[in-house]
Amino acid sequence: MFLVIGLSAGAWAPLVPFAKQRLALSDDALGLVLLCVGIGSIVAMPLASALAARFGCRPLLVGAGIAIGVSFVLLMLAPTPAALAAALFLFGASLGSVDCVINMQAIVVERESGRSLMSGFHALWSLGGIVGAGAVSAMVGLALPPLVAALAIGAAMLAATFVARPGLLPAPAGPHGPAFALPHRGVLLIGAFCFVLFLAEGSAIDWSAVLLRETRHAAPGEAGLAYAAFSATMTVGRLLGDRLVGRAGLVRTVALGAVVAAAGLVLAASAPTWPVSVAGYALLGAGCANVVPVLFTLIGRQTAMPEASAVAAVSVLGYAGMLAGPAGIGFAASAVGLPTALLAVAAMLLAVAASATRLRRTVAAGAP
Repeated sequence: MFLVIGLSAGAWAPLVPFAKQRLALSDDALGLVLLCVGIGSIVAMPLASALAARFGCRPLLVGAGIAIGVSFVLLMLAPTPAALAAALFLFGASLGSVDCVINMQAIVVERESGRSLMSGFHALWSLGGIVGAGAVSAMVGLALPPLVAALAIGAAMLAATFVARPGLLPAPAGPHGPAFALPHRGVLLIGAFCFVLFLAEGSAIDWSAVLLRETRHAAPGEAGLAYAAFSATMTVGRLLGDRLVGRAGLVRTVALGAVVAAAGLVLAASAPTWPVSVAGYALLGAGCANVVPVLFTLIGRQTAMPEASAVAAVSVLGYAGMLAGPAGIGFAASAVGLPTALLAVAAMLLAVAASATRLRRTVAAGAP
């Protein structure tokens, strides 16, 4: 299921310029429409986590996985901006539900195994990004219609959901609190960090292809390579992540990862040619690779809130980055240009690095 949500994000990235062109959307209009992904996710996450805690992960994940596959095709069928906004809301709600609930299951499995597994789980999300971005870029590079690409990816996501079904937790995932709860101070800090990291990752999903197409003048088949490079380095980093986190420690992993991610985004935004921008997105992926998995591990260690409520709170705050990110970057791009807007995101990543040591004081059970 991590693979499914990664596949959907990776496949959507190279299709964004086609939706923008087909509906004649400006940068700020595209940013406003993309808000619907974050809105849908934020609305669905608390409800999905509360239901999964009560009834088990399996029914929520299967239903939301089906909805992802269906809504992905609708993104390429929407005839108007309003219809695209509605499809993006459904896409975001189903995507956010899977993302939240599968992290609940991952925390349970990691804790019961007694081993560090979170980076490995999130590596499958990144692998999905590679497959999705690469497959769609190849299809549009061969001049296949975007709708054909969307149908192929939607079918693949439905198939993966049914393959995953037997391994999903059928029993309740643990003690559950209210669907909506104010986060504890330590959980709030984790959520704030997730906000910035999700914003940075969202900038790669929604704006990397636009940057390469419109600013670096890359061909349609080349524009998706930025997100593919981002996903590739993130996947490698996460496949090695459980070992690296064990050596560096949780707090150092957050700080160093944020610094590397900021450097990559600066390179992507300021590069003179599209291949150098692709290299910047590769560095961004390497930096982001293990920060979010570490933050979810810390959620499982804190005791100030029920686990389901904490996962929901952090997921909502994280997806608020995807809510604010597309619109904020779009409006800023209209005013000062897309490269400058991306540099502001890099500055936020540096703020995460500077504040990482606060995790030791604010998260129950501590971090090495």
